[in-house]
Amino acid sequence: MGFRKKSKSPPVLSHEFVIQNHADMVSCVAMIVLLGLMFEVTAKFAIMFITVQYNVTQTSEDKPEPVNFYQYGPKDIATVFFYLLIAIILHALIQEYILDKINRRLHLSKTKHSKFNESGQLAAFYLFSFIWGCSILTAEEFVTNPTFLWEGYPHTHMAFQVKFFYICQIAYWFHALPELYFQKVRKEDIPRQLYYICLYIFHITGAYILNLHRLGLVLLVPHYLVELLFHASRLFYFSNENKQKGFTLWALLFVIARLLTLTLSVLTFGFGLSRTDNQGFSLAEGNFNVLTVRMTCLSAICLTQAWMMWKFINFQLKKWREQSQIQASKKKAVSPKSKPTKKESSRGGSVNGVMKAEDKTSPRARKTKAS
Repeated sequence: MGFRKKSKSPPVLSHEFVIQNHADMVSCVAMIVLLGLMFEVTAKFAIMFITVQYNVTQTSEDKPEPVNFYQYGPKDIATVFFYLLIAIILHALIQEYILDKINRRLHLSKTKHSKFNESGQLAAFYLFSFIWGCSILTAEEFVTNPTFLWEGYPHTHMAFQVKFFYICQIAYWFHALPELYFQKVRKEDIPRQLYYICLYIFHITGAYILNLHRLGLVLLVPHYLVELLFHASRLFYFSNENKQKGFTLWALLFVIARLLTLTLSVLTFGFGLSRTDNQGFSLAEGNFNVLTVRMTCLSAICLTQAWMMWKFINFQLKKWREQSQIQASKKKAVSPKSKPTKKESSRGGSVNGVMKAEDKTSPRARKTKAS
């Protein structure tokens, strides 16, 4: 783990050495990029990694002052790579100075320790992304006008906050791939995490390239809220297993978010984009408004939502089975012992005609002393 002091240092460039010092190595690479700004020869290349590229200045009748918008292009790969490095550094800082300290107090098992770290990292990211996404939606007025999702397509021009938001989202989910190695994730947990990491990369990058960033942003914000609630509830559950009320609220919001995603997707691809005037396929103009692309996007979203609902139903069934087993075991432990029959109670505690000895007294009569 980065920023961690060890008494015994492993061999240089060994697996353990890379895992322990990966954040320091990444910090050196990021510093080299930043140092490139100091020299005129390398400044042009360093700016490509740090700042958002492809800015376009426009003027309108409503606003006489020029407004800067941004498009996407190949140089965005360099920007994504730089902020991927920043995400790795921030990941190591959160792990070292927050999660590891909490883990030492809770004394969790290896399985819970891995899930606690995963939920801690994702909860911090979801919280930050949800607040950032809400601020963008409020500024761009996406929520007040639903037709804004498809009117004027292709939406080749993005505000600075929108493009930077997508750059950071793509960089974060790409950084999650090497983190599987850096964090020593268990082999049985790797497939599950790979599934949702690849789905995030596929959907967010697809919305960014196909100029569907408005729809993507509107769908990401409620989804991040639901995921934030789930991982926050799991963190509270690991600290105290009696705190499970958050999962009930998460289950309700999860279903609502899936319905909202399907509704907006069908409304955008099935009705909105199909009725716009600008129909056609053009890479130069960034126009992908053809039936094949629309149906492919809608099918991908529907299949993802169906897969998520399948996983959700299995999770709920597993949880209900565990609760029913716990309740059954509690009933067996609390159940009273078999009651004595009427025949035994009428005898007044005698067994086979002989009175039972109680309070350490012998049933035999005591001998009287001779006077």
